[in-house]
Amino acid sequence: MSHYLKLSLCLNITLLGFLLTGYVGPSVKTTFMPEVEAPVIGSHTRIHPLGIVIGSVTLGDRVFVAPAASVRGDEGRHIHIGNDSNVQDGVVVHGLETFEGDHELPENEVVVDERAYSVYIGDRVSLAHQSQVHGPARVGNDTFVGMQALVFRAELGNRVVVEPGAKIIGVKIASGRYVPALSVVTTQDVADSLPLITDRYPYRNLNEGVVRVNVQLAEALQPQAIAR
Repeated sequence: MSHYLKLSLCLNITLLGFLLTGYVGPSVKTTFMPEVEAPVIGSHTRIHPLGIVIGSVTLGDRVFVAPAASVRGDEGRHIHIGNDSNVQDGVVVHGLETFEGDHELPENEVVVDERAYSVYIGDRVSLAHQSQVHGPARVGNDTFVGMQALVFRAELGNRVVVEPGAKIIGVKIASGRYVPALSVVTTQDVADSLPLITDRYPYRNLNEGVVRVNVQLAEALQPQAIAR
């Protein structure tokens, strides 16, 4: 086999690997990201070929990153997405800079178990299509963030349901609450008055089904694209 044929074969294999695994790459060195960091990926976690994971990111086990999703830890440092969570089509997870020059910017961080994060997303969380979680932000376990919703400078407790199109900015939402569709929650008084999830709430079990589906997608082998 000639040298050029071997080189061509290696390049083709590399390209195929890229197409089958999505883009997973390091951050670049900047004043706000002085150390180059690469993602840490858990077991049975699948990133669709059109998904992107960059920089200071940790994905837990059985996480599914869907087509056109972007998880960018190249500005805010330390994005954590917990076990059995999913990042669906068109979702953006990003954060404001948490470091500049020679000092941290704590106003752009959330603290979980004494560690600072740009974005912390717990276990069994669903980020539905085209939603955005922009740090500083924290999303608790078993929480559903609906389609085209926004979470920015906010913290959500466990078992919260954010219905589609809601905007949550600068507040903390207690566990077991839901945010009605298209709501705009920008004051703590409004956040504290959000309704409780009860047995009569129609979406109380929505997240369980979404997690079950996406865990299976995560554990499945990456399919090979069909040639056209």
